[in-house]
Amino acid sequence: MARWEPDASGRLVEAAMQLYRERGFDRTTVADIAARAGLTERTFFRYFADKREVLFSGSGVLQDFLVDDVARAPAAMPPIDAVARALAESGSFFEQRRDFARQRHALIGAHPELQERELIKFASLAAAIGEALRRRGVPATAAGLAADAGMTIFKLAFESWIEDGKKRDLGHHVRAAQAELEGVVAGLGRRGPTAGRAKRSPRYR
Repeated sequence: MARWEPDASGRLVEAAMQLYRERGFDRTTVADIAARAGLTERTFFRYFADKREVLFSGSGVLQDFLVDDVARAPAAMPPIDAVARALAESGSFFEQRRDFARQRHALIGAHPELQERELIKFASLAAAIGEALRRRGVPATAAGLAADAGMTIFKLAFESWIEDGKKRDLGHHVRAAQAELEGVVAGLGRRGPTAGRAKRSPRYR
């Protein structure tokens, strides 16, 4: 019979973050993490595929939350608003993890392999949200654009949130990022279809 290991996943995440701060990500091994948590390597691999996944362990929960929220959005709500609303409401998922989020963000920014993993996770999230929009009857192209725009909003909002000295919630930053994006799109629309052509270098004509 397997030995009961209360909150093993949480202990492993906490141990990993401690070691990443103390030794650096590259110099920390799975064996180090398991030992710091008082668990075995075998237990580690029950929860995580490798030491990188410790930093991405909540992505599945976040994806489920966002997909469900998009599915519940009012039928008349525009696709980008449905996505932005879901992102804003995900703030409760992050609010108790602000310090973790800040440390995680710094770690990812310092390691190209982690940045690559982050991009993969964002692509998976966008694909899941796009599929949720298509199930709502949104045409495929519009669903893809709204999902990708949502990920852009999320990235900008998340960076602002973790750096916000006033500690305003994620929803505040999501709404601000959406407004910025809409302003950019509206500005491009006002320029007209030929406005950008005159400024192009001759080699692109």
